[in-house]
Amino acid sequence: MARKPDAHAATTHEQEHEQEHGDGTAATRSSAARSSAALPLAATVLTGTVALYIALVAFGNITDYGTNREFVRHVLAMDTTFRDPDLMWRSITSPALQDAAYLAIIAWETASAAVLVVATWLGVSGLRAGRGQAGRGRSLATVGLLMVMVLFGAGFIAIGGEWFSMWQSKAWNGVEAALRNFLFAGVALVVVHLPREAD
Repeated sequence: MARKPDAHAATTHEQEHEQEHGDGTAATRSSAARSSAALPLAATVLTGTVALYIALVAFGNITDYGTNREFVRHVLAMDTTFRDPDLMWRSITSPALQDAAYLAIIAWETASAAVLVVATWLGVSGLRAGRGQAGRGRSLATVGLLMVMVLFGAGFIAIGGEWFSMWQSKAWNGVEAALRNFLFAGVALVVVHLPREAD
């Protein structure tokens, strides 16, 4: 005589299977939650680090005005380059114009620092509220980091390095330092825009 299936055993087996499946799903969700929380934290920390750096740069240029003013003056005057006649027409030798350029750099640095400080504060507030670096904080971080990249990429590497031939100078060559700063801000920008679960 055939034995009837044990309904209780089958039900128990199904419950155990569902429990195991549920535990796996919960673990996956927990891992994803930790991952999604780590990205906003990393983005906020990097944004804050760049904010601190560019704020200190601006502060140094304001409180120690003369040191980097000489740097800007020599770069614009092109007086320590190879002095190629085909290039020297690009030089700016007017002290007034040189100082105006230096003041514009300081203003840009200060504005970049202010935007990034606000972005960092919004990012921290978002992390404390469990929202991550969302919305306005992420947008401001993007603006601030792009401002830093424009300053060092377009300003120092392209205009200073190539147009005014700063790379030719042994005494006043800031191309390498500008490249480091450009890449620093660029890495932070990439992390800010990495895809997240909320996206």
